[in-house]
Amino acid sequence: MNDPTPAPAEGRTVLLRGGEVHSPADPFATAMVVERGTVAWVGSEGAADSFADGVDEVVHLDGALVTPAFTDAHVHTTATGLALTGLDLAGARTLADALGRVRAYAKAHPDDRILLGHGWDASAWPEGRPPTRAELDEATGGRPLYLTRVDVHSAVVTTAVLDLVPDIAGLAGYRPDAPLTGAAHHAVRAAAHAAVTARQRADAQRAALARAASLGIGSVHECAGPDISGEDDLTGLLRLAAEEPGPRVFGYWAEPAASAADLDKVRDLGALGAAGDLFADGSLGSHTAHLHQPYADAPHTGTAHLDAAAIAAHVIACTEAGLQAGFHAIGDAAVTTVVEGVRAAADKIGPARVRAARHRVEHAEMLTPDTIAAFAELGLTASVQPAFDAAWGGETGMYAQRLGPERARTLNPYAALLRAGVPLALGSDSPVTPLDPWGTVRAAAFHRTPEHRVSARAAFTAHTRGGWRAIGRDDAGVLVPGAPADYAVWRTGELVVQVPDTRVAGWSTDPRSGTPGLPDLTPGAQLPVCVRTVVAGRTVYLRPDE
Repeated sequence: MNDPTPAPAEGRTVLLRGGEVHSPADPFATAMVVERGTVAWVGSEGAADSFADGVDEVVHLDGALVTPAFTDAHVHTTATGLALTGLDLAGARTLADALGRVRAYAKAHPDDRILLGHGWDASAWPEGRPPTRAELDEATGGRPLYLTRVDVHSAVVTTAVLDLVPDIAGLAGYRPDAPLTGAAHHAVRAAAHAAVTARQRADAQRAALARAASLGIGSVHECAGPDISGEDDLTGLLRLAAEEPGPRVFGYWAEPAASAADLDKVRDLGALGAAGDLFADGSLGSHTAHLHQPYADAPHTGTAHLDAAAIAAHVIACTEAGLQAGFHAIGDAAVTTVVEGVRAAADKIGPARVRAARHRVEHAEMLTPDTIAAFAELGLTASVQPAFDAAWGGETGMYAQRLGPERARTLNPYAALLRAGVPLALGSDSPVTPLDPWGTVRAAAFHRTPEHRVSARAAFTAHTRGGWRAIGRDDAGVLVPGAPADYAVWRTGELVVQVPDTRVAGWSTDPRSGTPGLPDLTPGAQLPVCVRTVVAGRTVYLRPDE
């Protein structure tokens, strides 16, 4: 298996002092010593004097905050980089605006073999529809264009892209002049990505990892798979991350398995498991999430990609092989199917073995009390994206359009998950929503549905230590002696112990309680600015003006 641990700064000992160190080992710590890529000591400013003469470097924090580096538990790295360097329609407010951006991008990139774009969301446009193929053909001058919806579960393309897949009209999810979904979408995505050169792909990966490092992210979970990206994409990314300074990359490969032999590829690729975006269903925005009851704005219940028997077989094979299993499940019917399959696996091979494997469910948006209880019973980690609620929640958001306000209010119940003892790992699903760790913590703490809110501390823990625990590591994501020296340094305002309202269980805000403070994440408040990110004791990002 690929080892994502970067080489530490060999032999160097560093003392950080004069700041605020977020550590459960000492809630009043102002200094930290790092040696050979590991946290060696945390403590007070007075005690730091005894280390000052014996270290190779002293970093004067000048009041800055030091925290564990964030882990983004669900990322598509190459797609993120292509969105960063390509056509981004996330800011388009109307259909006309989107088409104008397409036209300008095509003109500015005359030599690209294929134009790639991301981020359109017609549910937020006054026209209420995506661009037609004819409109895109006109805007691009007939060139190939692959343009994914914000959830990446559907796409609109030009005629030139359809020509790359001769049998496209016979594939499920093809409609002559509507966004492509399912097999048709996967086929055009494969054709579009095949036109991307190895150099373009590596440049995109570097751009994504550099952006992550600049935001205090020290590790990412890459969710790859045959319906998402190619094998070369994953192996190239893991190789690049091992060879160049930057965040750690832990890879998952989403291909179903029915036996140990089916998992040989997962090991050969260097992945931690057959997990991530192994699709049990699609997405709400594209009307492909699998529901028990029909959509409020469409006469169907979405699409199921796996049944309980296939899920059980996959979980059994992974558990017996010592690998993680995992599934993408958003709709309530898809989540129910996953639970039924994992429970069937537990019945066959024993619940203790299933729980010990820490299998994962990505997104897990439409949960019920019964499925939440099942997650706890089966030891499933919920890998969730609070920015989804920030983007699409609320009484008039996309969730309410798709499901009606009553069902929409049940989505993403983080407080209930934590109360039940379900482990949470926070992420972005970038490029679906941007890499933005403090914004993610804020979205969980100030959920649009108040009863689903959690404390800032709980959300922060889920975005740091939670990501490590999701890969089976309990010794990382926290600044205590012996832990990996993955940390970030922040310029921020006064630290507080923050719960959004009285419904949220919290820790005492009295300083005598010894609860480490965090930045004020009240909506509208300025978020912390990252000035340094360190992975295994090696600086992978330094703000230019520092």
